[in-house]
Parts: sequence; C-alpha cells; structure tokens
Amino acid sequence: MLEKIIEASVNNRLLVIIFTLMICLGGVYALLNTPIDAIPDLSDVQVIIFTEYPGQAPQVVEDQVTYPLTSAMLAVPYAKVVRGYSFFGLSFVYIIFEDGTDLYWARSRVLEYLSYVSKRLPAGVTPSLGPDATGVGWVYEYVLDGGDKYDLQQLRSIQDWYLRYELTSVPGVAEVASIGGFVKQYQVEVDPNKLVAYNLPISKIRMAIQRSNNDVGGRLVEMGETEFMVRGLGYIKTIADLENISLGVDENGTPILLRQVANVTIGPELRRGLADWNGEGETVGGVVVMRFGENALKTIERVKTKLKELEKGLPEGVSIKMAYDRSGLIERAIDNLKVKLTEELIVVALVCIVFLLHFRSAFVALFTLPAGILISFLVMYFQGINANIMSLGGIAIAIGAMVDAAIVMIENAHKHIERDGGKKDHWRIIIDSSKEVGPALFYSLLIITLSFLPVFTLQAQEGRLFKPLAYTKTYAMAAAAFMGITIVPVLMGYFVRGKILPEMKNPISRILIKLYRPIINFVLRFRWSTIIAALVVLVVTVFPLQRIGSEFMPPLNEGDLLYMPTADPGISITKAKELLQQTDKIIKSFPEVHHVFGKIGRAESATDPAPLSMIETTIMLKPEREWRPGMTIEKLVDELDAAIKFPGLTNAWTMPIKTRIDMLSTGIKTPVGIKLMGPDLQTLSDLAQRVAATVQKVPGTLSVFPDKTVGGNYLDFNINREEAARYGLTVGDVQDVIMSAIGGMNVTYTVEGLERYPVNLRYPRELRDNLSALNRVLIPTPSGAQIPLSYVATPEIKKGPPVIKSENARRTAWLYVDLRGIDVGTYVQNAKKVVDQEVDFPEGYSLVWSGQYEYMQRAQKRLNIVVPVTLLIILLLLYFNFKNIQESLIVMLSLPFALVGGVWFLYFLDYNFSVAVGVGFIALAGLAAETGVVMLVYLDNVYKDRMMRGEMRGMNDLYAAVIEGAVERVRPKLMTVVTTMIGLLPILWGTGTGSQTMKRIAAPMVGGMVSSTVLTLVVIPAIYYLWKSREIKKLKVT
Repeated sequence: MLEKIIEASVNNRLLVIIFTLMICLGGVYALLNTPIDAIPDLSDVQVIIFTEYPGQAPQVVEDQVTYPLTSAMLAVPYAKVVRGYSFFGLSFVYIIFEDGTDLYWARSRVLEYLSYVSKRLPAGVTPSLGPDATGVGWVYEYVLDGGDKYDLQQLRSIQDWYLRYELTSVPGVAEVASIGGFVKQYQVEVDPNKLVAYNLPISKIRMAIQRSNNDVGGRLVEMGETEFMVRGLGYIKTIADLENISLGVDENGTPILLRQVANVTIGPELRRGLADWNGEGETVGGVVVMRFGENALKTIERVKTKLKELEKGLPEGVSIKMAYDRSGLIERAIDNLKVKLTEELIVVALVCIVFLLHFRSAFVALFTLPAGILISFLVMYFQGINANIMSLGGIAIAIGAMVDAAIVMIENAHKHIERDGGKKDHWRIIIDSSKEVGPALFYSLLIITLSFLPVFTLQAQEGRLFKPLAYTKTYAMAAAAFMGITIVPVLMGYFVRGKILPEMKNPISRILIKLYRPIINFVLRFRWSTIIAALVVLVVTVFPLQRIGSEFMPPLNEGDLLYMPTADPGISITKAKELLQQTDKIIKSFPEVHHVFGKIGRAESATDPAPLSMIETTIMLKPEREWRPGMTIEKLVDELDAAIKFPGLTNAWTMPIKTRIDMLSTGIKTPVGIKLMGPDLQTLSDLAQRVAATVQKVPGTLSVFPDKTVGGNYLDFNINREEAARYGLTVGDVQDVIMSAIGGMNVTYTVEGLERYPVNLRYPRELRDNLSALNRVLIPTPSGAQIPLSYVATPEIKKGPPVIKSENARRTAWLYVDLRGIDVGTYVQNAKKVVDQEVDFPEGYSLVWSGQYEYMQRAQKRLNIVVPVTLLIILLLLYFNFKNIQESLIVMLSLPFALVGGVWFLYFLDYNFSVAVGVGFIALAGLAAETGVVMLVYLDNVYKDRMMRGEMRGMNDLYAAVIEGAVERVRPKLMTVVTTMIGLLPILWGTGTGSQTMKRIAAPMVGGMVSSTVLTLVVIPAIYYLWKSREIKKLKVT
C-alpha cells in the first residue's frame, strides 16, 4: 500500500505540490493566530464557593457554613476533592474536578447543589461562586501612587469604584481584586450610658439607621398633561444625615437624635489584608485575574491599553505602576524557544549540506522542517493548543528526527542514480529508490510517533504540562512520515538532478568508511566477545541507576521570585504590616531586584484564601545581564534567605505561577507536604508537632513548618442559660449584643453615586479593649431594665484555631517541608521510615504525603503500566514492517542499550529522574528503534540482493554482505543520528526560561543516541551475522 502511495504521488506530482502548498498556507495563518502563553494551564478544573460571614470566628464559620457546604459538595458528579477553609468571617470551598470536566458544566452542577444546601446556612449568609478563572489567572498586578496628595482611603476608592469596574470589562478578564488601603466606613459609636439614660436598646438604633437610608418610588402622577415619576429621597449622603436620624421622643416629646447617644465619624473598615511597595510604606493595588481559556498575552496587552486610557481620567498626581506582568515571562519563554528552533534549523541544514555535498538535495530534506512545523501549528490551532514552552518544545525535540526519512531516501536515490548511469528514466529511478526504503522509513517514523503514547496517559498536572509537547511532537513526526511518502519523492524528482558526487568521492563518506571498516571487521571476527561486552556495559549501568535521585519536575525559572514566609497565626495586622515593610525593604536593597510588591493577608478575591499570617511578596528581577557577575537565581535566593532572619518567621522562596498552581491544587506551597487528618483539632496540633520534630531530623530537611491549628487567640463569652432566663433573656438576645455592640455590625450601606460604603454600629473602642469594660456592656431586658453582660455571661481567654482546613469534610493539619541538597523521592522514602517508626497515630487519624511527591507517585504508577504496553505496540509495528519476529526483536534490543547512554549522561549531569526525564526516555525509545530499523533495512537489502543473484554460498559471502550493508551505507545511518543529536544540542546548552525542563528531556535523548548508535553500528551487525549464519548452514544442509 505504501509503495502505491509513493508511485501515485510521483505520478500526480502537481496535485501533491498544490495540496502541500495549501496546507502550508493554512499553517502560516495558524502560526500567526495561535494563542501564546508561557506554560500550559496546569491548574485543576475547580469551582470556588466564597461565603462572607462577617465578624464570626473560624470555628463558627466552620460549623455553620463550611462543613454544610463541603459535605454537600462531595456528591457533585466528577468532584474528586472538596477542600474547605474557614477563616475569620470568611469561608472558602474548593471543588476540584476530574480531568477533562468542562469548567462551565462543573459550575452549573455546583450551583444546583448550592441552591439546595443554602437553605441550611444561617440567615443572611449567601454563598457565591468565585470567578471562572484558574490558578494561573493572576496575570497582571499594579499599584496606585498618589504621592503626598492622596491618602490610602482615597486611593482605595479610586481603585474600587473607577479602575476595578473598567478593567473588569476588558475581554478576557474574569475579575479585578483590590488589595491594600482603607475602605471608607461610617462608624456609629454608641455611648452605653446615654442608651441607659434614654432607655434605648441598641437594636432600636440599628433599626432606625436601616429605616433611614432608602429611596422609594411612588409610581406616577399626572399634572398639566405631563406625567411625573414620584420618588421619596432618603439615602444617607453625609455624616449630618446620620447624626440627625430620629430614635424616638423623650417623656417631654422632644426628639431623640442619633448624635445625642452616639459619635458618628468616618474611619477605615476592618482589614484582613494590606499591600506594600518597595518597603516604602502601604499602598493600594489591584490584581487582574484572567478568565479560564483566554489568551494570556492578548489579555495583558488589552489591560495595559485600558490602563493607559484610564490614567487620563485619574486625579492629578495619581499614577499607576506595574507590580507584576506575566507578559515578560511569556515573551522570554517564546523568544528563547524561537532562538532554539532557529539554531536547530541552521545546524540540521549544515549537517545535510556537509554530508550530501549537493545543495539541491539538501533543500529537499530541509523542506520537511518548515512544512512539518507549519502542519503542526495548523493542527494545534484547530485543537486549541497554545504556543508555549512545552508545545514549542515538542517541535524542538522533533526537528532532528523529522529529516531522517528524507535524508535516507535522498541518499538512496543518489546510490541508485550512481549505479544506473543514466539508463533508466529519472522519475522511474526516484520511484524505485523511494519504494525500496520508503515503507520502512514510514514505519520507523510511525514508531517514533507512537512511542509517545505513554505521555498522553499522564494525568493531572503532569498530563497538562506534557500533553502539549506530546501532541506537537506527534503532529510534527506524523507530518514528516506522510511527507516522506508523498511530497519528498516528488521534490526528489525535481531537485535530485545534475552532477551528483559518488559516495566514494565524498570526503565525509570516505573518512567514515575508513574509520568504520576496521571496527566492523573486528566485531565480526569477535562476535560473541562483542555481545558479551555490550551486556557487561548494560549491567554496569546499574551503578549510576541506583545513585540518581527522583523529583516530580525540575524548577521552572519564571524570571521572578515570590517570597512566601509564614508568621505566627495570632499576629496582629499592625505587626504584620511592620514585618512586611521590613522584609520588602531588605529585598529591594539587592541590586538584582527591580521592584517589590508585598501583600499580607488576602486580596478581595475568591482565588486568594490567604490568612493574615501569610506574606506574599512578588519580586520582579532585573534582566540577568544587569546582575552581579557570577550571580544565579539559586545564589540570589540563598543571599536573600540569609539576609531575612526574623523570629517566628519561616522563610519560603518560590515562583509566582508555580505557587498559585500548587496552592490551589494540593494546598501545599513547598516541595513536600504532610497532611494529617482526624476529628479533633487539638489532637491534630499535637500530632503535627510530633511529626515536625521527627521529620526535622531527616537528612535534607531545610525547614518544617506545621500548621498551628490551635494557635489563634479567642475571647469566649460562656452564656449562663439559667441566669439569662431569670431576666427573661434568651441566648440569642445576649448574642445579638455581643455581635453588634462588641464586634460591630455593618447595618446598611450608603449610596453615593456609583460608590457604596458601609455604616457600622458598635461601642467605642475604649469599651471594647479590656475585659472589665466588656463585662459592663449593657443588655436590654423585656422589663425595660438594662443589665451588664457579666450578669449572664463569663468571659474566658483561650487558644483556638486561627483557620480550620478540611479535605473531603475531614479536618486536616498541614506540615510544609522545604528541602536542601536532596531529591524529593529519596527524601520522602527516608522520612516515611522515620515517621512510621517514631510516631504512633491514634484511632481515626491518618497521614498523607502530598506536594510534588503526590504528583510524582501518580505519574510513576501510570507510566509503569503504559510503557510496557507501548513497547508491545512498537514490537507489533516492527513486525508489520519486517514480517519477521527475529528482526523485530533485534531492533527491540536497541532500547535497553539506548537507556545505557541516557542513564550515564543523567548521572554525569547530576540530573534527577523526573517526569521530564521520563518523557525524554520515551522519546529516546522511538529514536533508538528508528536507527535499528535503518541498519536492518540496509543489511536486509544487501542480503536479499545477493541471494537473488546467487552470491550467498557460504560464510565468506555472508561476511561480505554484512560488511557491505553496514560499511558501504554508513553515511545515511550516521546522518540520521547526527541530525537528531545535533538538533538537540541547542536545547542542551540553552539557558533562559523553560530551559531547565527542556534540558531534562533532551539529556537522555542525547546520551541514549550515543549508546544506541554504538549498538546499531557494532552489536546489531554481529547479531545479524550470527542469525543469518544459521540460515546459511541450513541452506548448505538442504
């Protein structure tokens, strides 16, 4: 069938050329319009439920909001993990779905379950869905600079009521979150003594404020043939409006106004987050969150354009500064890959020209490169795959192998033209030479293509990272395979003409044959010794194999840093601000740092479940050419870590995108995490401390930070039900006073044009800051008297949870483990043994190792199943090509010998085994099989040709046939190997964004190609000779 396709393509060459050009033009269009991003979106399909429960402690939020929501969401179809966070006044529930689930389908299912469970929540509590965004959605951050003219409250109002809504309207933006500054609040501080004097309960004041802040409509009236819409205006617009609210009349009929019992001022609302700029002081910022599936680069460009437009409308003296910009990373990553692709194209072109010494023939081989790349982009465009470091990396590792079929076919055509001497028709020679090797080459390229099947089976984060690479490499190789039996024979007919230098007159060929002939002579004389030596080399490879560590993925250098320490959970916002400014100032002092944007607590976004004890400082670095000589990202992190030493602050250094993904997928921000699960928080806290102390002793532990599940400070009022009943009070009556008077309650919102500000009712600060004052808080009774709170409730200060975390409705405590000088796999193996020996778990409590280790284990289990299946598929394809199981097995022998070079090269480079390395070995398997196929094709061709001519009468003839098949055709064999290896070298010596991952993929391929080439040139001829010698002996006997 393949021979027929080759002949039909040559006979209909004009149609083939037109069809190829049309596809290439489509590829050009796709190349210009394919979305661009730095890395694939690695975040899970997730839906966030965000609920505000103002003023409530984490335990209250957990019991009344988070637990009902998480338990209900466990039943949502395709939900694999439901993770809950209960903070002060806030509840976050993250529903993580199975891979492949449509995000908007998932959101609709969550809404269905939410409508049911909302009825079980406290009155006034309304859960809402978070934005349709993912963990990598934080693409742009900015700060407002008001100089000395504008305070933080004014800047926050500009951000909330001007910039935020304008930017949210930009296509591709899901949400704009505000952080920092002060939210304006009308504060009504009632005097309890005056309440007693006027006999007014605080509940009456609350109702009076609420009923004094509204506009209403009175339908229509008609006057003088004109209709008028009727309004009753009553919105609160000023402090005076609040002060003049009537609370009733006294015994003399004199109105009692709010200003007579309360002090009304404007102040800041309670804050759970703030921002800092360069350690210079507080600032106001915004975070642009990109919608799921959008083009990151275009979205950022639209945001920048919109910000330039909006700056014109800002008050004089207010400017916008960029704090974080993902587009820099995207452009660096794509430019880096473009350079590598260009270098590979040039190198492969030079190899083709040097080996063939015929420019037009080299052009035919090189044509397959841009054509194959354009075809890949065309399929990428229709499949919706972004151009990123992984998808372009797939093309990069395929370039060397893409020209293999064309090289061998051109070289074979040269040989046929040389032998023919001008007797046959030129096109007939091209058809015959192409049919001779084309089918085998097609199968060899198909093997390279199908060898990537295991990568398609990877799941979760590793699958999302490497599938784009697998797709593009597959498309590129498939395009090369089909071009090898269609357009390549046609172009050969047009370009492989004129004076073609005979192989023996080619200086490269003469040198190669001169070097290779004595080696093959030695091998064929000492066949068994050669095979035994190869087996010894295979066995010796166990040495480096046992010494190579394992990790999930090499670090992706994003070009920027994220400083993410954790402070004591009971820290006040004043102390948090002080820590943030001090650390930011130290970081900014380093010459490699361009600017620093620090955040503590959370931004106003459901995608940011950060407690007040969590610092996140985005560090934008200068270009590396401006760094101190010899400085690297690793050295810089070490220096920063040494410079920042504060008691109670546990440092953690990472990258912005990586952290977002890890935090929202596993919740763990360090390479290794430990999750303890059980019913009681105190027991979990004790267990966490014991496990932390045990893990700290394991070699390679840099730091261990256990969650302080009971590290928060609580002031509990224990209500005496019997005492309350004596005064005719219920528990709810007492709690109402605690909520409103002590905690403060937003009772309504002012409407000031487009702006909305809360009105807060509470006692003065001096009556809320000490226990004796709190005991005197007055509670109105049904009899009209007011009694102190201490009559019916006893205050108690104790420790409790600052935040409550749960997973699948089970309470959890997390430990964050940072490593130094050891790989993740080895570390966890050692740590598991120590923890199992030294820590006993009570009944109902369990431990799970998480973080990168969780991903690594999942990927290993999947590959352990799929790789053997793929090897079987390769064997079947080899059998379809050779129609002979012996030859198929000979080629399969190249795979373990290819691993030899790959393993030793990893060992010398000090690389750990990772998913990236595994992908490199998977790619190597196909390449090694291809080199074996090319060698066997030539050995078989010579053997069969001599058999047909009756020149295979004994061992000497077999010896000569093997010499001819191996030595005389060494040029095409080495060309396929050299183009592949040299094509990978620019990746191997590359630096810049994404290079660490691509190097791990290329390293086993380069090392393995060296050893598999030795096998192909040395061991396969020896095995082939031994196998065919048995056939010759049988023929003699016959």
